Amino acid sequence: MSIMGIVIAAIIVGGIGLFIGVFLGIAEKKFAVKTDERELAILELLPANNCGGCGYAGCAALAAAIITEEAETNACPVGGASVIASINAIMGKETQEKEREVAFVKCGGTTEKAKQEYAYYGTKNCAMMKFVQMEGPKGCKHGCHGYGSCVDACQFGAIHIVEGVAVVDAVQCKGCKMCVQACPRNLIELVPHSQKQLVNCASKDKGKDVMQVCEVGCIGCKLCEKVCTVEAIKVVDNIAKITYETCTNCGACKEKCPKKCIR
Repeated sequence: MSIMGIVIAAIIVGGIGLFIGVFLGIAEKKFAVKTDERELAILELLPANNCGGCGYAGCAALAAAIITEEAETNACPVGGASVIASINAIMGKETQEKEREVAFVKCGGTTEKAKQEYAYYGTKNCAMMKFVQMEGPKGCKHGCHGYGSCVDACQFGAIHIVEGVAVVDAVQCKGCKMCVQACPRNLIELVPHSQKQLVNCASKDKGKDVMQVCEVGCIGCKLCEKVCTVEAIKVVDNIAKITYETCTNCGACKEKCPKKCIR
């Protein structure tokens, strides 16, 4: 190829590149989607954990949803009251008090209190227990496996295995629900931080069957029902359940429980 041919080819390629660059620059300005400044401000306030506890893919998705009012201003469980107040100020809304919620593991069957059917030496993973003999070594088939799937899911170091049972540190817990989703036996729920009386069992077996595998399991005796003056606790499907909105935290049910499964 001659020198002139090379020069012409270079000019053509350069011209095409210049045209594309100018075209893209114009297109960017013409079709640009303006971001609401409030969205950026809210995103700055959110904790950037991207934990998913709000129900959205991450903090950016939540910020966008708050701007369109698809999500409530208090949807972030991690930020706390100060973040909610700041978001409300940006959105021009009044701050409504929302009690903080923390995770609670409904099992008191420690290695000392709960029967172990056999010694297990395999993979320590709660989700894997449904594939092993008797769904794991613990006699109670509703209780905590104690292998820490919830611990791995928690980004805040708020949950630990103590004597074979997961225990939540209410101070560190942010109520993000990741441990709730990680538990294969659905043993973890969010409860009001101020709630003092909690049923530390999830077994729906009959009382005689519960006593064979755990010293502190609920036997459905209904004594707690009888002493509750506000009818805040009821035995349903052989397990005591507390209505937190009604409970006065008087402690009468805890004192009456013969198995000490209300803590």
